[in-house]
Amino acid sequence: MTQTPTGHDGSDDPFAEIGDPVLAVTDKRRGLLAVAVAGAHEYDEAKTVGVFDVTDRARRRWLISSQYPVHAMAFHPVRPLLAVGSGDYDGGYHFEGELLLLHLETGRVRSLIEHDFGRQVLGLEWLNDQDLRVLMAPHDDWKDNKAHVEGHVAVVRRADWTRVDAKSVTGRDLAGPRVPAPRPDHREAARQTVARLTAPQVRRHHTDGRNG
Repeated sequence: MTQTPTGHDGSDDPFAEIGDPVLAVTDKRRGLLAVAVAGAHEYDEAKTVGVFDVTDRARRRWLISSQYPVHAMAFHPVRPLLAVGSGDYDGGYHFEGELLLLHLETGRVRSLIEHDFGRQVLGLEWLNDQDLRVLMAPHDDWKDNKAHVEGHVAVVRRADWTRVDAKSVTGRDLAGPRVPAPRPDHREAARQTVARLTAPQVRRHHTDGRNG
């Protein structure tokens, strides 16, 4: 279940209040940064996503929560949308998860996969304005020794993703061939991205204050 996103004007360090960056993606055309963050405790997982405007002074636009740890994010190349993929292994033999779609202007969030348990989404890539490439873990690891290092890839096509309804992505949409599916750790790269995009804004803001 996702929480209702909220807009926020932020402060000198708008990231301090939300946690440790685990995954970060940028939209240079719009000047946006999406960051999946974990809590302060050692075993906290990245179930929160913040979207920030970093064109001038870093400012938080939206903050949403996922039911599962976030593994992938991708800004739509044309539409004001962010796709978010999440999921987890249930400790038995199922891989569960969500494919979320955040509208960057309205803040509306939709969970797209029709099945109650969804799929663990490991990778997302917009191939164009209609096609979303989705990399997923298998449904389960029952008698499947490679389930934790392989997965399935599918390309989901919609004419207009801003009009896609919740629970409208079916099992047929997500059917695809078996492929290698590594689970890389993006934490260090995410920290570096956040530092690179936000530190200059904070320094410039302080400098302007001293000169004013």
